[in-house]
Amino acid sequence: MTTSSLLNPSVAELAQHVAEGLRKTPKALSSMYFYDDAGSRLFQQIMDLPEYYPTRAEFAIFREHGAALAAALSPGAGQAFSLVELGAGDGAKTKLLLRELLAAGTEFTYAPVDISSGAMAGLVDTLRRELPALRVAPVVEDYATALTQLRTWPGSKAVLFLGSNIGNFGPNERLNFLRQLAAPLAPADRLLIGFDLQKDPRRIRAAYDDAQGVTAAFNLNLLTRLNRELGADFDLAHWQHYTDYSPLTGAVRSFLVSTRAQQVRFAALDETVAFAAWEVIHTENSYKFTPAQIEALAAEAGLLVVQTFTDAAGDFADVVLAAQPD
Repeated sequence: MTTSSLLNPSVAELAQHVAEGLRKTPKALSSMYFYDDAGSRLFQQIMDLPEYYPTRAEFAIFREHGAALAAALSPGAGQAFSLVELGAGDGAKTKLLLRELLAAGTEFTYAPVDISSGAMAGLVDTLRRELPALRVAPVVEDYATALTQLRTWPGSKAVLFLGSNIGNFGPNERLNFLRQLAAPLAPADRLLIGFDLQKDPRRIRAAYDDAQGVTAAFNLNLLTRLNRELGADFDLAHWQHYTDYSPLTGAVRSFLVSTRAQQVRFAALDETVAFAAWEVIHTENSYKFTPAQIEALAAEAGLLVVQTFTDAAGDFADVVLAAQPD
């Protein structure tokens, strides 16, 4: 019996991903594994940082256009629907929309989806206290599982994917993901997706490398998670966070950098991985978009842009999409 066969399914999946990712050139790990409970808490701190404009911009959209967003997502007068949010986090922005829907007397169920059970428990508790009339059906799953379930979700639905999370996918993954979202949509169903728009490159880069070092701690927490869950022995004193932004591709790229030649043992994998001095692990992409790129991407995925909402500065767009008619 191997060590990996004793792992629970979620840890086994992480172990397989790490084993494959650290054999790549360059080495790479998915940003989805940032979000253990500690990572989710750190990301909440990031959203409050002065450099991190996306959260403030999207909040502004929800405050200014909340009623219009609620109307754009509702299937029609008197029709009940499910409001499904992928990657719900603390639901802070979504509460503005939920209040608009409740105030309008809309019949709906809120189904937040998040990979972090800790974040989900906190969200559900908060919603029960702040919005006791709200019907909540929490789902603790990753995106892939949630998308599979979405195909069998009964009745009309509106799916939220906020916070510029769509930018974390590479071009091919992004297109495939949107096609998966489009596939189960009925004509009255809607998507609401947040897109961070291209702007001053200096502002973008600063948002991912803040002066307080919270983003660095968020990136490095991935190594702490691997130490805990896979029995790795990363020494965080010999790793650092680095990020860059290319206006040509619209991509912010984040890395963990090995500051010396070192070897890391993974007990759960029964493997030792060597890192050269200044070798990197690519941990995240965060793409920024133009309105024309959003239109083209939607069309290629089988979606139609119904309405676009932006903040006053034009930093961010929340885009309502529907399936293209047959």
